[in-house]
Amino acid sequence: MNAAEFRKRGKHMVDYIADYLEQIETRQVFPDVEPGYLRPLIPDAAPEEGEAYEDIINDVERVIMPGVTHWHSPYFFAYFPTGNSYPAMLADMLCGAIGCIGFSWASSPACTELETVMLDWLGKMVGLPEQFLAGCKGEGGGVIQGTASEATLMALLAARMKVTKRLKSENPRLTEAEILSRMVAYSSDQAHSSVERAGLISGVRMKKIPSNGKFEARGQALKDALQEDKANGLIPVFFCATLGTTASCSFDNLMELGPICNAENIWMHVDAAYAGSAFICPEFRYLMKGVEFADSFNFNPHKWLLVNFDCSAFWVKKRSDLIGAFKMDPVYLQYDQQESGLVTDYRHWQIPLGRRFRSLKLWFVFRMYGVKGLQEHIRKHIRLANEFLDYVKQDERFEICAQVILGLVCFRLKGSNEWNKTLLQKINNSKKIHLVPCCLGSTFVLRFAICARTVESSHIKFAWKHIEQLATELLSTEGGKQ
Repeated sequence: MNAAEFRKRGKHMVDYIADYLEQIETRQVFPDVEPGYLRPLIPDAAPEEGEAYEDIINDVERVIMPGVTHWHSPYFFAYFPTGNSYPAMLADMLCGAIGCIGFSWASSPACTELETVMLDWLGKMVGLPEQFLAGCKGEGGGVIQGTASEATLMALLAARMKVTKRLKSENPRLTEAEILSRMVAYSSDQAHSSVERAGLISGVRMKKIPSNGKFEARGQALKDALQEDKANGLIPVFFCATLGTTASCSFDNLMELGPICNAENIWMHVDAAYAGSAFICPEFRYLMKGVEFADSFNFNPHKWLLVNFDCSAFWVKKRSDLIGAFKMDPVYLQYDQQESGLVTDYRHWQIPLGRRFRSLKLWFVFRMYGVKGLQEHIRKHIRLANEFLDYVKQDERFEICAQVILGLVCFRLKGSNEWNKTLLQKINNSKKIHLVPCCLGSTFVLRFAICARTVESSHIKFAWKHIEQLATELLSTEGGKQ
């Protein structure tokens, strides 16, 4: 494909994408395929000769689209949002065209410097304390990770190394293996599974502390765990607090947890993967009260801030804690300006070496929407969540299972877990809307998350009428009567 054909096909692809997104609600939100559906639809080996573009694009509809779950459909209410906007897609095109691998400043200065500035912009937008910003002379700073899972792992590994260095300086006879064997990290029992996975990867045992009746982690529960573990000779190193849990969008109490972590020299990482985007609205910043006690903070613009996956924003108060844990400088990655003190090499801030020019997406979206446009997007989703909440409250057969603060409603039929499992199965089998469940304690709960950029009040009303009708059918069947 030469430049002339690329111009032609590129315009066609833009039209295809625009048509797809404009007409997405006419597509069935969840695919009607079985595992293994795709293999019989394509050859079992790559072609020897190149094929026509027309044949490939035709196969997108024949092979790919039947197996797509349409996350950007206004009838998609599962998981949490995934960012999508035209400015972000245009920026992704430019990122692909430039094609730099920004592991160091010298590998593409614009890639590094725009990221540093964009993370400062974003930090200011959500109201992070100044210590988390790079500025011109700050000790902190932000970096784009692939996911919140990576950010949690980076924070835990940095905490592990920081404690190891401190303890070895205090007692040189201690080995790293001895120290690691006694380390313990903590999270709420409501934390995302990726936190536990970070413990598995890092080799640090992870302990879950019990949340309260509102699914929040509180200070006393952490104190109790610390007291027990220290008495048993363990070394507490890390606590992951969650703002906006996956199951119910609950918020751990940073004002209680933060001072405990600071007093005990425990690294506190704040995972606000979903909820962090809402903090661009001043009226929701009370939810992050106490963030000044944290050592690191993370949220995903690629969830709710109209930025395409992948783009997870991660800040630290002291970037030296990250660089000190991961710095490697082989000769082939060194360059003249490296020791000037004016450059950042982001390879020291992440697990992989290579990285894409992801800050272009932030730059395009922030400039084309503006802070006010992004705030309205967040506020609209929260209004729609409250609209659905009102529908549920008006039907005495249903109950609300957690406080509705942002764009997630946890609800269920009053009755057994089996009824609710059957109801969810009916909802997803009909493929008119898509939901996923959670368990709050031993209770099976349906989650209704406002996700798509294009969702409107009419889609919320349709979804509720559909749920209501299926609930009526369920409760009228033999054995389902109340």
